[in-house]
Amino acid sequence: MFEEKHNIDTYNSMNQKQEILSMNNRFADRMKTTRKSFIREILKVTQQPEVISFAGGLPNPGFFPVEEIARASTKVLVEDGRNALQYSTTEGYLPLREFIAERYLRKSGLKIEPDEILITNGSQQGIDLIGKVFLNKADRVVIERPGYLGAIQAFSIFEPNFQSVPLLDDGIDTDLLEKTLSEDNAKLFYTVPNFQNPSGITYSGQKRKDLANILEKHNVVCVEDNAYVELRFSGEDLPSIRNYLDNTILLGSFSKIISPGLRIGWICAGKEIMEKLIVAKQAADLHSNYLSQRIVHQYLMDNDIDEHILKIRAAYRKRRDLMIDMMTEYFPKEVKYTKPEGGMFLWVTLPEKVSSLDLFELAVKENVAFVPGNAFYIDDGSRNNTLRLNFSNSDEEQIEEGIKRLARCLERLLF
Repeated sequence: MFEEKHNIDTYNSMNQKQEILSMNNRFADRMKTTRKSFIREILKVTQQPEVISFAGGLPNPGFFPVEEIARASTKVLVEDGRNALQYSTTEGYLPLREFIAERYLRKSGLKIEPDEILITNGSQQGIDLIGKVFLNKADRVVIERPGYLGAIQAFSIFEPNFQSVPLLDDGIDTDLLEKTLSEDNAKLFYTVPNFQNPSGITYSGQKRKDLANILEKHNVVCVEDNAYVELRFSGEDLPSIRNYLDNTILLGSFSKIISPGLRIGWICAGKEIMEKLIVAKQAADLHSNYLSQRIVHQYLMDNDIDEHILKIRAAYRKRRDLMIDMMTEYFPKEVKYTKPEGGMFLWVTLPEKVSSLDLFELAVKENVAFVPGNAFYIDDGSRNNTLRLNFSNSDEEQIEEGIKRLARCLERLLF
């Protein structure tokens, strides 16, 4: 009887293994190399109301223009609802693209035609479309070290060979970038030059010029992701890399300055590249949410976006200053951190051989969360002693209490 049951269990176990193997064989090979978003997984932990979360890259909902968006929505639907609810062009709502083009000229001195702008479902879709247009399997992509996890995940689908180049205090290590491209060229270089995610670092003016010269020399396309560019609250505005390098694709978004839920971003590229991007966009989803585009445009027409951005900047600066002051007061002196001029993040470096994953385990027990730095490296595990903190989405009381909790965890870990 025992032998019969054992044989049945063995048979069932073998069947289950075969079913799993059969299922795995149905999926594309690319899914084996594409990781889940570590941040998205962490955010599941932070849904509990007692958890103070410095983990997500979330704008503060207290500054979403809810009433203004409601009025804009009503106006669009009442005045032109039948058109606003219909299919539309792949490129996006022309008046919205004209607004973006005019803002580029006024803010950055860039002469960009509306036909060089494609409206996307957030700038994240822009990264995906760029990958579809440019990358074959094993093509080389150079990214910053640490790099933006969303870009790493989006490009990973296309199975490229990543090469990461370290960030210095003023931007990418251009000497090492030159050496890297001289040894083996790349198709794309992806950068977040303003208040970089995750480090908070901003490229200096000279570093932008040097970077442009290197990329032009090696004929590498620069993907300049400027999702945070409007969120500067100290220092001076700096030129776009596109000011120095025509072979630059710009990514932009209304998520950080109006609302991420509307999912409206854009790609700005030369006409030859744009033709390919439009084909990829048509294949993906025909066009971005047309009603959202119309609502965003109506909001921009009826309100002063610059005045709104000033309020966000002032609030985020206050939160950044408070977080840095609290860390200066409560963190052990061995812990180092960046002091960003804008954006939503700062980067913490623990003493060597101190693991941010160990700190995370302690912190979760204290109901405070952050993102361990491993997630932002291609060879995750190489920099176990780093972590990212978000300061934009917490109120002052949460920042004070959360940093105190982290400080207690650090004391237990270090001493």
